Amino acid sequence: MNVDFLEALEQLEREKGIDKDTLLEAIEAALISGYKRNFNSAPNVRVEIRRDTGEVRVYARKTVVEEVADPRLEISLDAATDINPSYQVGDVVEIEVTPRDFGRIAAQTAKQVVTQRIREAERNIIYNRYIDREEDIITGLVQRQDARGVYVDLGDTEALMPAAEILPTDRFRQGDRVKAFIMRVERTTKGPQILLSRTHPGLLKRLFELEVPEIYDGVIEVKAVAREPGYRSKIAVHSHNPDVDPIGACVGARGMRVQAVSQEIGGEKIDIIKWSEDPGEFVANALSPAKVIDVQIFEEERMARAIVPDHQLSLAIGKEGQNARLAAKLTGWKIDIKNEAQAAELGMFGRLVEDADEDEIGTLSADWLNEP
Repeated sequence: MNVDFLEALEQLEREKGIDKDTLLEAIEAALISGYKRNFNSAPNVRVEIRRDTGEVRVYARKTVVEEVADPRLEISLDAATDINPSYQVGDVVEIEVTPRDFGRIAAQTAKQVVTQRIREAERNIIYNRYIDREEDIITGLVQRQDARGVYVDLGDTEALMPAAEILPTDRFRQGDRVKAFIMRVERTTKGPQILLSRTHPGLLKRLFELEVPEIYDGVIEVKAVAREPGYRSKIAVHSHNPDVDPIGACVGARGMRVQAVSQEIGGEKIDIIKWSEDPGEFVANALSPAKVIDVQIFEEERMARAIVPDHQLSLAIGKEGQNARLAAKLTGWKIDIKNEAQAAELGMFGRLVEDADEDEIGTLSADWLNEP
């Protein structure tokens, strides 16, 4: 090792962020093992790399004793005082034992240590870069696909989209550009593993942030998302500015914004719902496009009973229960849906309408609650 070697370490420190002194300490520790392995040495040795010249020295460390029992580990007081008169029993004496051909071993060991540390540093850099992007959206190129899922090239590393996180409508070919949600970043023995998803509700939220400036700016807030990936989803939005219509902003002119999001996720249908802090109103909104006459809330059971017109019961429930299921996911409430006839049989309907005007029956109090 020489000055050029030290300069190379300084360059690595600048480019890779690997601390030079830490690297030298790691090389010294590795050289101790190399020395013991190649020269059958006693375990008590120290290796030093001179920080100014790069010169490598090996020192045997021996304890000063009155009578020597193991010459590999001990040195007599007389021999120690010949080296330095100040030594006393119990002191540790260092004697240079650098082998003649130790430079070759040192060079090989240093190369191995540096290569390993560079690999570790690069892995740490990638991990730190992507751990801060968890729950964010990213674009990559499809590399290949197997039983585990789709492998996506992110430029500086490869990510995995597990098979369970792929939309039923997704059809990938090598080289396709794909947007995905960074679901999780994990440390593994082979480096960081980045797991992507196209089915996660967070993907829908991030896509709307990209398409709707009002969401990105914080004027409109996405309160909740519920998905049946590839088929249909519901998103609840709230405006912090009374002059900004959250549904209109998300739909966009002639539906361009919501269509752009839908196309990105394979044509998945998206219902945009106005969020409300009133659970009854929120549940009624969530059952859109069905019109809701009234909602009864049962706090203890965390259940809501929604009453809909007779002819809209199937619309409220949806195909194979999809609409009701998504509404329940969106609101966090169990939803029991009854039509007018069923409510009347249960003795509920009279109580619901006794205070309402005739023209209000079968409709919501606000037109926007029923917008598809």
